[in-house]
Amino acid sequence: MAPTLDEAMKRLDMALGLLEASVSRRMEADRRRGGLETELQLMQDDRARLAVELDGALTRLNRFEAAADDVSRRVRQAIGAVESVLAEAGQLAQAGQLEPEEG
Repeated sequence: MAPTLDEAMKRLDMALGLLEASVSRRMEADRRRGGLETELQLMQDDRARLAVELDGALTRLNRFEAAADDVSRRVRQAIGAVESVLAEAGQLAQAGQLEPEEG
């Protein structure tokens, strides 16, 4: 039995409906993928910016640590100098070379 024109039109209509649905799904997937690619690019840009900021922060930290070490060294030297002066003053006072201060 040969299909009638109505049956052929129904099959064609059904095939077109499936094709339209498939095209819609594909377009939606492409749109989502484009959104994901955009989001990925933004994340990569953020990562690069954060890496630059981190490098700058580490550089500043290293400078601060070097400055702190320098200050610590100078304070230790000053303490040593003060202790030497006090020790020498104590030895002079014990030897009677220093006159006691009047208060």
